[in-house]
Amino acid sequence: MRQPILSLLLVAGFAAPAAAGALDPKKLLDEAKAVFQPLPAVPVAKDSVDAARVELGRRLFFENRVSMDGNVNCAHCHLPDRQASDGLPKAIGVFGKENPRNAPSIFNAALNVKQHWRGDRESLEDQAEKSLLGPASFGNPDQATAMGKLKAIPAYPEAFAKAFPGDKDPVNSRNWGVAVGAFERTLLTPSKFDAFLSGDVKALTPQQLAGLRLFIDTGCAACHNGVGVGGNSFQKFGVVEDYWKETGAKTPDKGRADVTKNDVDLYVFKVPSLRNVAKTAPYFHDGSVEDLPKAVEIMGKTQLGKTLSRQETADIVAFLGALTGAAPANYAAPEPFPDAR
Repeated sequence: MRQPILSLLLVAGFAAPAAAGALDPKKLLDEAKAVFQPLPAVPVAKDSVDAARVELGRRLFFENRVSMDGNVNCAHCHLPDRQASDGLPKAIGVFGKENPRNAPSIFNAALNVKQHWRGDRESLEDQAEKSLLGPASFGNPDQATAMGKLKAIPAYPEAFAKAFPGDKDPVNSRNWGVAVGAFERTLLTPSKFDAFLSGDVKALTPQQLAGLRLFIDTGCAACHNGVGVGGNSFQKFGVVEDYWKETGAKTPDKGRADVTKNDVDLYVFKVPSLRNVAKTAPYFHDGSVEDLPKAVEIMGKTQLGKTLSRQETADIVAFLGALTGAAPANYAAPEPFPDAR
């Protein structure tokens, strides 16, 4: 998962970025296609059971009656107008409790190698199921308590039975995770960059092309690559300089080391996907930086040992804007099932 940073820098090459006017979009496209891939098509239900799972997952994603205070659902920290993030440094969950880290966007999260900043959730399904017990998420003492709330709403047992035919007791936490994960896998947000990667060399503006050129040549793409423009590996935050000295964080987060109990993972985090990054401030695992240009400058300094000029930063930020896609049409709360009468 984690490549030695020296090899990453050698791959990046630190080539001198080309002037915007000298860029050949077709040549740049060929280079970009070797580093990035466009989003896949949204998964299509194979049958009525698949369709029932996605629809149940959508309903559960927006269901707040499962939380201990009755006010929190998955969408609570993943707002449509924030590209499925929440705009807070650290997410606020049940009874106003603060989560330990920033809530990343759920859009395109199916592309991630693991879930959460520290990779302590194996999949979307694992994350969804375990969130039911998170002290600052849903806050349930056990899975039976959470499922008991759903069973008390008459329409849910029938909906689970349609989505999981053959299960003797379909309203269970595992099926909750499977259904929510099925819905989340539909939340892909194609952008101008995907159009470019698919062959439309006019999809990006001249400044966005210049930013892409810099993004590759400066070394950003050594970690932020693939279909998610990140999300597919783990790296130390602060390769060249301590990250907290640049971000202003008061207490350094040990990162993945707290999960693996291995000192080699100290300050290691999942490389975030940069899709929709222009709309998902604040940045980093602790939400310590509000401004995207500042975040770009910090990454250049802490990861690559490079001080970006104002123009270089502006060009990279312009390119990152081309990664913004529209919120999926199905990302909206359905009419809730009525309570038992």
